Amino acid sequence: MNILKQISLFIVLFIPLLLVGQTIEIKAEQEIDSTNFYYIIRGDSIPREFIDLEEVVLLNKLKFTSKENRKRYLILRRKTRKVYPYAKLAAERLIVMTERLKTIEKKRDKNKYTKRVQKYIEEEFTEKLKKFTRTEGQILAKLIERQTGRTAFDLVKELRSGWKAFWYNTTANIFNISLKEEYDPYVNIEDYLIEDILERSFQENILKRQAPAFPIDFLELTAYWNKKSKE
Repeated sequence: MNILKQISLFIVLFIPLLLVGQTIEIKAEQEIDSTNFYYIIRGDSIPREFIDLEEVVLLNKLKFTSKENRKRYLILRRKTRKVYPYAKLAAERLIVMTERLKTIEKKRDKNKYTKRVQKYIEEEFTEKLKKFTRTEGQILAKLIERQTGRTAFDLVKELRSGWKAFWYNTTANIFNISLKEEYDPYVNIEDYLIEDILERSFQENILKRQAPAFPIDFLELTAYWNKKSKE
């Protein structure tokens, strides 16, 4: 059984959640006899002297010690950009599924709901995921842990059964894919490079940013690896 098909069983395990965006209008007002500007945000009656803006991380220019390192980075970038949307989707659908299951009281109805969505998943996404390479499958497993806070193994165990999770992981190992592997950019240099790729892709609007399930300070992370490279 193709392990990437098994990963697909939980990546999109949920009915899409429709979100309605809201546009916040901001206007500036200057008080009489004052040089200070105060900003009034619609829906907020308290004047402010500043507006909270999204933090922008200034990225250093990429430098490579060899052509081979540059080539490896570009390959990793292509694969990361390819699989990230699926990990993002996994996190979104996990939220939807969790909230939906809270409204279902009977265990039988919960199982019925899960099976129905699993069928939808297989029909919609299996063929796409089967085209992933082994490396892309491993990156996907890592990014799923980044976005959901749970390894692919734990998600399968939670959504199916402990035995199936064990079996999936054993099958994955045959293809050198570990569903138990965690995403740790503070320990694994490849994970740091993936984080670098994500941050650059977010800022270039190539990928849509989604906050990770756990805090990642990119500036601190970069400083750590820069220091480590000089040791």
